[in-house]
Amino acid sequence: MSESSPITNQAAASTKRLPGDLAIWFFIMAEMVAFAVFFSAYAFTRAGHVEMFNLYQQTLDRNLGALNTVLLITGSWFIVLAVQAAHRDDQKAISRNILLGFLCGGGFLAVKIIEYSAKFGAGISMSTNTFYMFYISLTFFHFMHVILGMVILAVLWFQSRKGVYGSHDANGLESGAAYWHMVDLLWIVLFPLVYVMR
Repeated sequence: MSESSPITNQAAASTKRLPGDLAIWFFIMAEMVAFAVFFSAYAFTRAGHVEMFNLYQQTLDRNLGALNTVLLITGSWFIVLAVQAAHRDDQKAISRNILLGFLCGGGFLAVKIIEYSAKFGAGISMSTNTFYMFYISLTFFHFMHVILGMVILAVLWFQSRKGVYGSHDANGLESGAAYWHMVDLLWIVLFPLVYVMR
């Protein structure tokens, strides 16, 4: 009976490894559950007020929402490139792609601030009606997650400039990347749910 070689076992283990720290995945799951409850509450409330939700949904700028979708997806793509660069020890590409992902996040925040300014300038607030209560609370909750994601990316960028990440250790970078992808995924659900679905 032949035994598999240590190299084969090591390769199999590496293909099954969950990227990043296990703790970040527990945190991500908790955040996803919180958003799932929020999304479910929105869908349930909308089902009882379809006409009102459809009416006020038309006041949202879908083009800005779509732009933000492109910005976050692009940002996630850059972070994927950063992780790939770490595994091939391309230090310049790691830092460059983290920075580009960070800038995409900054673009997202700028677009949301434009949206919020237009709504608040028109006298709209969470107390205006049920739709705007959900719109503002859901998008602002996500907005704060983008800020936290950008803080994480900033830390990763400074660490990458010191050569911390590479094929020898990309765990911290993978953990931060996992969080950033969660932020992206949540917006991919939030955008059609709040801006598009009729």
